[in-house]
Amino acid sequence: MADDRAGWTAAERAEIANHSSNRSWTYVDRSDVPANRAIVRLIWVYKRKRSGSLKARLCVQGCAQIHGVEHDQTFCATLRPTSLRTLASLAATCGLQMRRWDFVAAYLQGELQNGE
Repeated sequence: MADDRAGWTAAERAEIANHSSNRSWTYVDRSDVPANRAIVRLIWVYKRKRSGSLKARLCVQGCAQIHGVEHDQTFCATLRPTSLRTLASLAATCGLQMRRWDFVAAYLQGELQNGE
């Protein structure tokens, strides 16, 4: 992993750029956080893809959160099997070919209430 230091750094910068361009966060100074609120930790998750490319993901350390205190909703962006079957059926009906996609980033556009 040390040999690929420049690649991992580039992957981290790409992830930060994705978050910045999608405005998925707002920087809050530590002194502005209310006393009854905790700062949620972030961790880096690294992955070497089959193609050899390097991916770095910035993730919330969910195990440090308490349901009902720090959050009350959970999201997981995945494709349901029924949705995949529908797409495959539609492609077959229309004589289309399905390909594999690799999305760089996916963001849910949910509205959070103040304090969430």
